[in-house]
Amino acid sequence: MPFLQDPLAILAVLMLNIIISEQLAKLPYFKALGTSLIVIIITAITANLGLIPASTDPPPLYDGIFTYLAPISIFYLLLAVNLKGLRRAGAPMVINFLIGAAGTMVGVIVAMKVVGGPKGLGPLFYAVGGMFAGTHTGGSSNLNAIALHYGVNKAGNVYAATIATDNIVTALWMGVPLLLPPLLNRYFPRRLATTMSADETLRYEQEANDQISDVETINPQDLAILIGLGVLALYAAQLVAGYVPAIPKILVLTTLALILAQLPQVQQLRGVRVVGIFCIYLFLAVIGAFCDLAVLAKDGQLALTMLLFVSISVPIHALFQFGIGGLLKQDWDVLGIASQANIGGSASCLALSKSLNRPDLHLPGILAGALGNAIGTYCGLLVAEYLRTATFG
Repeated sequence: MPFLQDPLAILAVLMLNIIISEQLAKLPYFKALGTSLIVIIITAITANLGLIPASTDPPPLYDGIFTYLAPISIFYLLLAVNLKGLRRAGAPMVINFLIGAAGTMVGVIVAMKVVGGPKGLGPLFYAVGGMFAGTHTGGSSNLNAIALHYGVNKAGNVYAATIATDNIVTALWMGVPLLLPPLLNRYFPRRLATTMSADETLRYEQEANDQISDVETINPQDLAILIGLGVLALYAAQLVAGYVPAIPKILVLTTLALILAQLPQVQQLRGVRVVGIFCIYLFLAVIGAFCDLAVLAKDGQLALTMLLFVSISVPIHALFQFGIGGLLKQDWDVLGIASQANIGGSASCLALSKSLNRPDLHLPGILAGALGNAIGTYCGLLVAEYLRTATFG
């Protein structure tokens, strides 16, 4: 019997866990983990210690967060994807990003064949493959969308292992597009000459930082509009899925978000990212409550299999990205940032372009990451459905 059973007390603990996670993520030793994984771990600890309910006896609060808050949080994050800005990314960045995305999808399918599908990753193998395809094309919002659709969020151990593996890969991969372009430029010079003044460089950096900033001001009207849009979009998605069950609810919600995100009135709304990220953290906190640490500790084989899986899928992505890009005589720096946009997302693209001393690629990289957020859920669902019907010997 958990110590706290009142939904208000449980919610207060979840909020406290988010606050603690945000503070820990600022510390050097925890920075690499990121707030998302930390909030899962801390809530898993509080649930396994019996402070709040775990997966054995989940309260209605958890189901409410899974049913309503989680999909709406994905909707909010996608409202920040302005596809009209893609023209500023330039054709080379967009084309090379899409090549990398195709490499990710092929890599996931090949890697799943190698690990044996259900033999290696269990009955939810197809969903796990879709989650990796989604996040390594877009980001965490796409991973969560796939997880919600297939119910992986209620298999806390599988979800936690996927998040941990993704974080490891994202951290390690940062070194590849950082080291590979200079090395390739030494033997096969492909770097386009760029000349930018100090003022232009500063302006590009400011625009790029604005695209990924989590600090926003918000007033009651903006908050009311945001909540109203989220609720109406989820209601519409449920109606469509009810009338046409073949269309996944999360796909309808994603499409609605992307359509609305192109409207100038929606683009002017403040607080979209902050509200979306907060909702995601609360969703992840409940995921943590579903993690049985005793089972997770015993199931080390699952984590090892996932690491093997990504050690195959990600290099195949790289082969597509740098192999095809090399044949097309593309700028190696563009290829590196396009690859990072796939695997690491928008924020890491800014850090990479700074390290490569390419201020002209600050904004294009971030916009390529936004394109990934737009298409990641579609790619993930496509891969998951293919894997579900595939034959594994």
